[in-house]
Amino acid sequence: MDIAKIAKLANLPLNDDLAKKLQKDLNSTVKLVDELSKIDLKDVEPTSQVTGLTNVTREDKIDKSRILPITGYFKVKAIFNDVS
Repeated sequence: MDIAKIAKLANLPLNDDLAKKLQKDLNSTVKLVDELSKIDLKDVEPTSQVTGLTNVTREDKIDKSRILPITGYFKVKAIFNDVS
């Protein structure tokens, strides 16, 4: 993988020293992912959560806003001087 191309796509400025370090790190990461892809998972059940915990949420309540005016819209100064 080309670190310069990735940096350009991410709009990240890189100097030569940092590019060399990141290239080495990226190569190590790709190598590790390649190793993980070799693991046989055919007898492993897919899972998305292992702790048994569930989300605790509250019921939504509709409340009159203390910020918005009763009319339901904002008044702001014009941002365009001439719209014609």
